[in-house]
Amino acid sequence: MPELPEVETVRQGLNQLTLGQEILGGDVLLARTIAHPLFVEDFLTGLKGKTLAQWHRRGKYLLAELDDLQRAGEIGQGGLGMGDWALKTHSSKLKTNPIGWLGVHLRMTGQLLWVDQDTPLQIHTRVRLFFAGNRELRFVDQRTFGQMWWVPPLSNPQEIITGLKLLGPEPFSAEFNLEYFVSKLERRQRPIKTALLDQSIVAGVGNIYADEALFKAGIRPETLCANLSRQQIERLHEAVIQVLQAAIAAGGTTFSNFLNVQGINGNYAGVAWVYNRAGQPCRVCSTPLERLKLAGRSSHFCPQCQE
Repeated sequence: MPELPEVETVRQGLNQLTLGQEILGGDVLLARTIAHPLFVEDFLTGLKGKTLAQWHRRGKYLLAELDDLQRAGEIGQGGLGMGDWALKTHSSKLKTNPIGWLGVHLRMTGQLLWVDQDTPLQIHTRVRLFFAGNRELRFVDQRTFGQMWWVPPLSNPQEIITGLKLLGPEPFSAEFNLEYFVSKLERRQRPIKTALLDQSIVAGVGNIYADEALFKAGIRPETLCANLSRQQIERLHEAVIQVLQAAIAAGGTTFSNFLNVQGINGNYAGVAWVYNRAGQPCRVCSTPLERLKLAGRSSHFCPQCQE
């Protein structure tokens, strides 16, 4: 499943390639991909004639701010940097009454590709949005768990895309500070790996980067949160941020089918410390890495470097 670095990589690519582009029409090839509104025709009608003013990321969700052609360029020029925007705390630039939103969640296998319209359709193409110059934004999703939403004008995205309400702070935000992290972990009788995957604690961290952060912090994945010292939590807090930043710089991770909007693989897999490397030597101590199951998810770790 694409995690924060992969979704952030897609967001950055979309902001480079699609801003100011007017949606001329579209085609929905799999109706259940559209989570809102109820009818596909309303989804396409709501988007037609709207312009992509700015793409944002919240956790693993992508949200495109829609506007008319004139105002879209003005808003787009002001971008929000790393995309660690929280819907619950609008900045002044987000109080401009956009003409609705386009929401996307890639789930396990979703891809957003910016291609020529005459590019042969991938077998798992689900939604196509058409733009001038023979260009299109194509949503490809093999497992069909991905979703798209049209949020009508003046509607709160959280009321339509209800999963947004459940998200904790962004890992690059001021809200994700050490004191907050300590308060969410202390006295909790659950494995730390499970806690890191809880999107209500920190938004966007998934299986890959939880393993990587735990390795950098020197903590075994099955360690109970209540047994962690403040020093360990501080190391983990720093590791989460550092690992995510490194993965974004590498364009995300491609272990199966992640591609950025131009169809290019992510590069983080080549430098991963532990994830998907069970049986291979640790990059630090050469001890063979191990794998265990926690709550049905694989966890990779070094028995020597992680206590």
